[in-house]
Amino acid sequence: MPKAQRILITALPLLLLSVAAYVLHRELSHFRREDVTEGLAAVTTGRILLALAFTVVNYLALTLYDVLALGHAGHRLPYARVGFTSFVGYAFGHNLGASFLSGGSVRYRLYSAWGLSALDVAKVSAFNALTFWLGLAAVTGTSLLVEGGGGVLPLSPLLARGLGVALWLLLAGYFAACALVRRPLRVRGLEWTLPTPARALAQLAVSCGDWVLAASVLWVLLPSDSGVSLPSLTALFALAQLAGIASQVPAGLGVFETVMLSALTPRVPAPQVVGVLLIYRLVYYLMPFTVAALLLAGHELLQRRHHLTRWAKAVHSSFAPVVPWAASAVAFVAGAVLLFSGATPAEAERLAVLRRLVPLSLLEVSHLLGSLVGLALLLLARGLQRRLDAAYVLTQVLLVAGAVFSVVKGVDYEEASLLLVLAAALAPFHQQFYRHTSLFAEAFSPGWLLATVAVVGASVWLGFFSYRHVDYSHDLWWRFTFSGDAPRFLRASVGVLGATALFGLAALLRPAGPRTHPPTPEELQRVRPLVASASESMASLALVGDKSLLLNEEGSAFLMYGVSGRAWVSMGDPVGPDEAATELAWRFRELADRHHGWACFYQVGPGALPRYLDLGLTLLKLGEEATVPLADFCLEGPERRGLRHGVRRMEREGWTFEVKPREAVPEWMPRLQAISDAWLAEKHTREKGFSLGWFSPRYLEQGPVAVVFKDGVLTGFANVWAPDTKEELSVDLMRYVPGSPHGAMDYLFTSLMLWGREQGFRRFNLGMAPFSGFEERTLAPVWNRLGALVFRHGEHFYNFQGLRQYKEKFRPEWAPRYLASPGGLALPGVLTGVASLVSRGLGGVVAR
Repeated sequence: MPKAQRILITALPLLLLSVAAYVLHRELSHFRREDVTEGLAAVTTGRILLALAFTVVNYLALTLYDVLALGHAGHRLPYARVGFTSFVGYAFGHNLGASFLSGGSVRYRLYSAWGLSALDVAKVSAFNALTFWLGLAAVTGTSLLVEGGGGVLPLSPLLARGLGVALWLLLAGYFAACALVRRPLRVRGLEWTLPTPARALAQLAVSCGDWVLAASVLWVLLPSDSGVSLPSLTALFALAQLAGIASQVPAGLGVFETVMLSALTPRVPAPQVVGVLLIYRLVYYLMPFTVAALLLAGHELLQRRHHLTRWAKAVHSSFAPVVPWAASAVAFVAGAVLLFSGATPAEAERLAVLRRLVPLSLLEVSHLLGSLVGLALLLLARGLQRRLDAAYVLTQVLLVAGAVFSVVKGVDYEEASLLLVLAAALAPFHQQFYRHTSLFAEAFSPGWLLATVAVVGASVWLGFFSYRHVDYSHDLWWRFTFSGDAPRFLRASVGVLGATALFGLAALLRPAGPRTHPPTPEELQRVRPLVASASESMASLALVGDKSLLLNEEGSAFLMYGVSGRAWVSMGDPVGPDEAATELAWRFRELADRHHGWACFYQVGPGALPRYLDLGLTLLKLGEEATVPLADFCLEGPERRGLRHGVRRMEREGWTFEVKPREAVPEWMPRLQAISDAWLAEKHTREKGFSLGWFSPRYLEQGPVAVVFKDGVLTGFANVWAPDTKEELSVDLMRYVPGSPHGAMDYLFTSLMLWGREQGFRRFNLGMAPFSGFEERTLAPVWNRLGALVFRHGEHFYNFQGLRQYKEKFRPEWAPRYLASPGGLALPGVLTGVASLVSRGLGGVVAR
């Protein structure tokens, strides 16, 4: 298909719809209010409905034009397509004029999409035009022969009948040609085959029916005592249409009316004729044209629905980020409009209309409720800015309710239209308000709601029942006396109901608390293989059971997290393949944001920092983590002389080391419990959590346990994190009996590292030294300078330097660990939340 033709096909619907809008404006601009009133007064509703029925039948008959034309051209299409195209084509042709071009353009746009060529469409349009003129000749000729002018046409009976005979002779010649000429005719290089006699008769029948039906629409609108017969009016109608066609004015506007008015005025008063012609234009032209324009627009939208869907999604995604702020402004403005409207007087003319339609009580209530809706919208504006789902739902309901109240209280249709437009504009963006609120997320049970409503309702009923003997007056509200029980009841009732409403609104807009829960046995069973295949031993913290678990749908990745206040803290990096871990991190951030929380990731390694920067988080260094490479770890050499001497001394004193496999741990559990309790009592401390495990038989049974003996007596233990990947080996709990020598833990660590090297582990993780590795420079960030200061002078709270020095004896490699979290004013809340999780409550932050 040539490029120009493709451009024409694409632009044609837009051009047709633009012209349609222009014609509608032009047609309606001719109608004055007085004309409409007079026309409606002259024509009864029954006659208008009858005219509508004839119009429907007439347009159905018009579809047979295209049926006959396509049959003659040798094409068969479903009637639904043919009828749709014919109706739209004739509706446009009747109103736009130049029916061959306007109606033909519509036919070309629609038929070409269903396989017809431009030549085929031209043949269809030419056949329809021929059918149209056949009917015009037949109807006009018959009317002239029967009526002889009938006093309606300004012709003598002899001349009228002579013209009728001439028209029928032309028709007879056409039928003779259809019967005798079978060879194609050539017109300007194009071949044209005359229809068969049977098809020619069908043409005549369809066209005559079309003309009679079209004239009948006008005839039934005329007064019953007009004395104009249907044949006579048909002849006049055909003549007026012919004059309109000859004028080339679209739809013969003005020309048709002039002919009809001059011919009918002697029999029907001119004002009635004007009203009838006006109604006829509306019924026969504008109503079908409006329906056809809407159908064509709908068809074009359906044809381009994929492009429109992509466009709508693009627009939606472009505006979605700013919708909460825009919605907040919209609600605020709408509330101000309602409040200002309630504070200003209504127009007298509109109140006069309301007086006949609405009782005074309903008007008063609507005025009060409209102002209350305005106040509620002002309050909801903040909730919309916070993306609360309940605020969105309430705003939509209140905008519609405000529109209703605006109409009832003062026929403020402008105000109502504004509110409805705002509601419609917000409708597609429900997903942007995704944060659940407490009243929706933690809904009251139906029984509780019923009980609450029953108590409040019963108390109000009881008050009215108790004071039923008191006559109500407005002064009661302002009567303050010792004996004024009834006024006090009224004020108290209003106070209770008002407080209830305010409490409900406050609860409704309060962000919902997170629904976290300890991991279920099924979840622990799902993550255990992921822990075993993890590259970092920290993944074993998921088996402690104190953190919620978030798994992806495939079950290939998970993260463990806890919630304290608004801080949603993931312990370490998500465990799993990089792509799945990144997707899970985004999902976790969206989950926290949905609950109006701060997503943060605690003790993340340097390898995944780009992930958290992409999440829009700020990185704070927490300290450095020590890992000892095990491939070449041994006790030989001068750098590990201290470890070598310590191990040999312990062995000479009867100390031994052993790793108990997982299946052997349960039988040792009572003795491990006794050592743990004694260790906690000696240290005057309590169990920590989140980033550390605590003594729990279920937790210790998840993996092997390293134990040390003194002369065959169990003296200390440490549970071992030993993933199947053998990338990293580490320990969590380290407990020993009181009075053990200082080198007991050195002996356990060193022996475990030697055991790990024999098992094929690549490195041993000694854990993190908080606040170590910070640069104390003038231009360093404030956090780094503060961390360096705490590391040097914080010995009263924690042995920061001593812990670093202890781990240095194993000659480890140091790598930074970070906290990825929102920055700015959220940071204090995040740090407080992390400290609360690690210390198992804010009390543990300051207590040992």
